[in-house]
Amino acid sequence: MTAADLPGENSLDDRVPFLARLEREDREALLGLGRELRFRTRDVLLHQHEPSSYVLFVTHGWTKVTAAAVNGYEALLALRGPGDIVGESAALTGRPRSATVTALEPVRAVAVDRDRFTVFLTDSPAVSYALLGLTSDRMRAADQRRIEFASMHVRERLAALLLELAHTNARYTEAGVELLVPLSKQELAGSVGASREMVQRLLKDLRDRGVVVTGRRTLRIVRMDVLRRIARAET
Repeated sequence: MTAADLPGENSLDDRVPFLARLEREDREALLGLGRELRFRTRDVLLHQHEPSSYVLFVTHGWTKVTAAAVNGYEALLALRGPGDIVGESAALTGRPRSATVTALEPVRAVAVDRDRFTVFLTDSPAVSYALLGLTSDRMRAADQRRIEFASMHVRERLAALLLELAHTNARYTEAGVELLVPLSKQELAGSVGASREMVQRLLKDLRDRGVVVTGRRTLRIVRMDVLRRIARAET
């Protein structure tokens, strides 16, 4: 599948990881400031609301970024993988962390203390501009997705989300497109602005139509063409 198959196909710059935006010398110097940490599957790398004392650079494995409301409503905000930076916003502003970052598989990351990171940015204009560009790309992509989602019904939003996950984190097999991200129904619901029960009903409908096959935190897409039509409100 190509980017043209997805809603928001013109806003993929936010998927270019931070470290890939840097020159080799800057990348090595930045990582050299920190220490490597290892996380097991389902370990929490960063906790929402905790004070910020460091940033993390993911060097291996994938993570999910989620945020929970006071009433327990939880939404998937993003997926971050090799080359991505997490925790930078809280580090730069000094505010508590706005989201939780959890390992989806074994993860290695380099932790750089907040003070070292900010001094490095001050002394390295090119790296500062790269971080500014990343922030701008992420905000623009988030704004565009919000606009697109606001014009869709829940069924269309779920189809668009599954297509995006298939594009970014999936394994293509003869049996279909297997998503590599183990998401709960609650996380899917939070991502599309719906209740868990609504998402459960929509997934059951997709299963009954032979569009997807689901298991415990597993999902395989069998009919990408149907999801595309649903996401574009053509059915």
